[in-house]
Parts: sequence; structure tokens; C-alpha cells
Amino acid sequence: MVDDFVRRTAITRLEVTDEQRDLLEDTISEWKRGCQLATDMAWGKCNAKSDVQPLAYDNVREHTDLGSQHAILATHQAAQAITGCIERKAKGKKVSKPTFTAPTVKYDTRTMTLFDDDTVSLSTTESRVRCDLALPHADNGYQRQYLDSDEWSVTESTLTARDGDYFLHIGFRRPKTDTEWNTAEDGTVLGVDLGIENLAVTSTAYFFSGRELTHNLREFEKVRAGLQQTGTRSAHRTLEQSSGRELRYVRDVLHRASNAIVDEALRYECDVIAFEDLTHIRDRTGASWGHKWAFRTLSEQVEYKAEAEGISVKQVGSAYTSKRCAECGFTADENRPTRTDFRCVKCESEANADYNAAKNIGMRYVRRGQQSSRRTGNSQLALKSGTVTPSGGFTAHPDGFEVEDMDKSHPQRAKSSD
Repeated sequence: MVDDFVRRTAITRLEVTDEQRDLLEDTISEWKRGCQLATDMAWGKCNAKSDVQPLAYDNVREHTDLGSQHAILATHQAAQAITGCIERKAKGKKVSKPTFTAPTVKYDTRTMTLFDDDTVSLSTTESRVRCDLALPHADNGYQRQYLDSDEWSVTESTLTARDGDYFLHIGFRRPKTDTEWNTAEDGTVLGVDLGIENLAVTSTAYFFSGRELTHNLREFEKVRAGLQQTGTRSAHRTLEQSSGRELRYVRDVLHRASNAIVDEALRYECDVIAFEDLTHIRDRTGASWGHKWAFRTLSEQVEYKAEAEGISVKQVGSAYTSKRCAECGFTADENRPTRTDFRCVKCESEANADYNAAKNIGMRYVRRGQQSSRRTGNSQLALKSGTVTPSGGFTAHPDGFEVEDMDKSHPQRAKSSD
């Protein structure tokens, strides 16, 4: 989708009182209900915002405590979700009616106001609340390049509840320059490796553990095998109930993982999320069928959530990404002595094996872009500490960027350096 604007997101935690917390929680709950009501009415009938809004607006207003503008935004969110399903179905993928379970709520310039004193006013189901932005103390924190700039204007933003805290993903945009129009395919790439020990690892050192998922998939398999062996009618009913619980559990894990990956791409201002080709992932990882389905579902969820944020999702060849050293490029079976460890026998660099693979995946897409006649070769790989090009050019993140990283928004980030 062609966009006239360059878009960025600045994430910051909010300082809230107990009273504000209750209002925000109620608003999130009503927002999810409003989106679901609009989706239920429009599903199978229409998907354009201009059609869903008049169809569902009155119903959302009547059956929720959302204000008028939030009710409009809820119908737009429903339209966007249904459109995503239609697009995936056109690609031959299975789809079902969207459900809204994420603890989030959208804001626009009518429902949110940023002030020069680093506070924000947010509409709720009852009244507006004014909260402090928990910004880094440093004046040059990465959020400042947007908050203090006349070049960037505030656009649609998202409030997310996580681990008892509230994070505001503030959307900014500015018009594209002529150069950016000509190099639309250049940009920053986030590499993502999928696996068993870690369900997903990014090139920015974000780890989403897969241990709990693996354990529970095995437990579900044991229960399923026992019930199938019993063969009674009662066992069959229990098997159906167990399968439903398993599916709901796995989908919840995948939704959290896909949200985390997209959040990571937004945080590091990435234009592309790169996965390895999943065609033979079961053979490469020794994954069960359940894992293979999970990998594909996760990548699909990331794709539609990323596209809603203007981020592309691509796949690259998977050959040797787990055995190639991301530092020197030397490739050998001996580089990966165990499932979790990577030790280059040439340059002696050491890293988590999945993290090394994530960087290789991202860099493979960057290199592919440089070889394309449609690009200028300005792509770069996102790392925890900055961005790097295939030639070794490194640009560090602005001072203060990592201060924001110390809050609770990324509890699974690796402590190691790049």
C-alpha cells in the first residue's frame, strides 16, 4: 500500500494514579467489546470503513460506554480486521471472524492530546485523564526527536496494558521527501528466527521463550493419545474440549509473540520484518506438526499486524542461517556445537545460536535488497545497539534510547551486547 508519509512510533510508559488506572481499564474493556460488536455486524457484509461505520456505529454507542469518537474508531478497527481476513483468504489462507482480546485501545488527535509539559490527555469512558509521560531523563532520548520536532505530527496511537503498566505507542508521521519516494524499498530490517527453545528471537536481541509452549504441546499430546485410546463417547467429548483448550492456548501464545515482534519492529523503526523461508522448517528444527503449524500461524499474524503499521513482512532463503557466523561470515557445521550455542571456529565469536541466526536472516534480506535494481542499497539491519550495513557501517542509537529499554515493556530482552 502506497503511503504519502514516513511513519514512526515512540513508545513511553505512563504514570497513572489508581483512579486513572480504573478508567483506562474500563476503556480498554469497552473498546474490545465495541470492536467485536462492529465486527459481528459487518462480518460477511462489508469491510470498508465508510460502510462499517454507518452500519455499526449506533449499535456500538448503544451497547458500550465508548464516547462518539472512540465508537467511530472501533468501527474502523473492525473494518481493518475484516479487510485483513479478506486479503489473507485471497491468498488461499484459512480465516475466521476476528476476535478482540488484546488489552489495547486506539487513540487519534480527537481522543488524545500531547502537551509541552510531557503530559498526555486521554479520553476514557467517563472523562479525560491527564497522565505524565515516563520519558528518559536525558534530553536527547529517542522520543525527543519526534516530540520536540515541528517536522513530525501526531497521528493515530495505541495504548497498551502490560504487566500492570500502561504504554502509549505514540504515532508520528511526516511527508515523504522526493528521495524517499524513489527509495521506498530501502529501510531498516528486523531479522527474526523461529525455533523450539525460543519461539522467536529478533536481531535486536528480543527473546520470546518457547519452553512453555513446547511443554504444553507435549502435555496436550499425551492427553489426546490417552483419550483416543479409550475410544468411548465420553472420551470423545472430552477430546473435543481438550482440543479446543489447546487451540485457544496456542493462539494466545502466538498473539502475544506476534504483538511482541511487531512492537519490536516499531520500537526500532523498522520498515521490514524478515523471516526465513518456512517450507522446510520442520526438517531443520525437528519440530512437531504442532510447532510447524504454530510457526506458520505466527508469521501470518505478524504479517497482518505489521501491514496495519505500514511494515512489510518478507521471507529469505534458510540455507546455512544457523551455521553462518553473523560476525565474519564463516560457515561450518562445527560453528554450532549445540542447539543453543554458536561458536565460530574461525573468529571465535560466541552468541546464542538463535540470535546469531536472526541476524543472518535480517542481513540476508538487506543484501538481497542491495542487489535489486529497484533499490539504492541503503538498507540496514536493526541491532540492539544500532544499525549495521553489509559493509560494516555502524550507526549507534541516540543516547538515551536504552534508558527506555529498561522499563517493563521488554522483559525478555537479552542482556548481552550485539
